[in-house]
Parts: sequence; structure tokens; C-alpha cells
Amino acid sequence: MPMPLADEVLAQLFLDARTHRHWLPREIPDALLVRLYELFRMAPTSANTNPARIVFVKSPEAKAKLDSAMDEGNRRQTLSAPVTAIIAYDLAFYEKLDKLVLHTNARAWFEGNDESIRSTAFRNGSLQGAYLILAARALGLDCGPMSGFDNAKVDALFFPDGKVKSNFLCNLGYGDASHLHARQPRLAFDEACRID
Repeated sequence: MPMPLADEVLAQLFLDARTHRHWLPREIPDALLVRLYELFRMAPTSANTNPARIVFVKSPEAKAKLDSAMDEGNRRQTLSAPVTAIIAYDLAFYEKLDKLVLHTNARAWFEGNDESIRSTAFRNGSLQGAYLILAARALGLDCGPMSGFDNAKVDALFFPDGKVKSNFLCNLGYGDASHLHARQPRLAFDEACRID
């Protein structure tokens, strides 16, 4: 039976973790990105669909390409981050279900059902993106998830086959905490939840 995590672990994942926009000049080795994927790929997805597709934008050439699609307010933080993850979802995810779902023909649930494909890919790719953030924090990385970019341009630049669509971006690195503002408030339980 799982045990509750220690308070210091919960603090690292949730309570002390912040969204960063300023980054220390520390590289992220490729091996750490592989380890990050090995963790967040275990996120639950409906029918084990695993639709998330990630491009880790790291090289100066790839950064320049991504920069052309960024809103002005997000350019500096994206260019200065050691890595920017493009969290995307594959509309052809069902083509891999023969490998991912061994007990039934799950591919047949989606083939030809465009609405189910779109909603499943977006919902579960978003869920995997959230797990990417938690996995990154667990590995000692800071995150800066954001929108504020031209999705169509990112898709054309990084996913030209049209099957994969960008959802959101997440800068990864070691945040410069000296630039953080005071944490903003959150809604109280009674403002956001109810128990029926």
C-alpha cells in the first residue's frame, strides 16, 4: 500500500514549486531529459492511449525556430531557458494502440471517429503534460509552463505532417528565484470544490 510522501517532497512538488520566467545559466544534459520522459510516460491515460508527443527544444537552431512563433512577452524567457518542451498531442495515437493495449483491439474504438480522436488526444496529452511538470520538479528542475505562442506556426515548424498538434510550452531549467514575485493567492476549498 502506498504511503503518504514526506512533507519535504510535497513541498518540492507543490507547495514551494513556482512558475519561473528567469533562468540560471545551467545546462540540462540529454540524459536528464530521457529520465524525465521515463517518469512522466507512466502517467495514466484513458485506454493507455499515450497521445503526448514532446519536442525538447534545446539547440540554438531549434530555439531560433521556436522564437519566430512566440508572443513578444514570452520571447526572453523562452530563449534564456536551457530547454523548452513543446507538449503536443498526436491525432494518430490510435495507430500505436496495438503495442500499448494488449488485451483488446482498442484501435477499433477510435478509427474513423474524429471527435473521439480529437478529444481523447487533447485530454490525455494535457494530462501527460501535467505529469511532465511533476516529473521535472521531482528531478530538481524548475518549470515555466505557458501559452502565448502561435500554435499553427509551431505546428508547421515542428510537426509538418499535420498529425501532431501543439498544446502548450514548458520551459525547463534551474530558475532564478531572485526574480520571483510573492506567490499569488489560490481559491479556497469551498470556492472550488464541494463534496456531494
